[in-house]
Amino acid sequence: MNNGDTAWVLLSAALVFIMTPAVALFYGGMVRSKNVLSTIMQAMFILGMISVEFVLIGYTLAFGSDVNGLIGDLSKVGLQNVGYNLLDGGTIPELAFVAFQCMFAALTPALITGAFAERMKFKGFVLLMLLWAIFIYNPMAHMIYWVFWAFLFAQLALSPAEMFAFSSSVRGRPGRPVNVFEILSRTD
Repeated sequence: MNNGDTAWVLLSAALVFIMTPAVALFYGGMVRSKNVLSTIMQAMFILGMISVEFVLIGYTLAFGSDVNGLIGDLSKVGLQNVGYNLLDGGTIPELAFVAFQCMFAALTPALITGAFAERMKFKGFVLLMLLWAIFIYNPMAHMIYWVFWAFLFAQLALSPAEMFAFSSSVRGRPGRPVNVFEILSRTD
């Protein structure tokens, strides 16, 4: 275990964690005054709900052993057999990796809330975000980190930020087809 690498990953996870309240405040400033509290509550609720979802089933669906190139198996449900052991070929404990990926899993749907601020009831919002995390984010994370990484883009260093790009292409670009190569070839 490399203490410096572990500290850096945990610091990065903390910084991503701080981004969720920042998104809540940002979207809260863009809506009418009567909807500020509900918009902030949506983003903060996402942080808790998706963190629980990621720990219970999201991590195993995204980072479990491959099942037909689409999703991970259920070998790590509830972080079973995940602990301080190092990742394969890595220098950080798997729990640090889980914390880092969990923060991105929670931030991504919080960013989506801006697309329907002031337009959705809370019950529908909760159901949509939970289903989106399970059926869109987790399989996309698995495909990007395991399938695309292993077969097509072995020379690229795909970061969790790529999940933003891929998953936003799937959900937020009406009238324009998804162009994976355009996303990967961007220079920013």
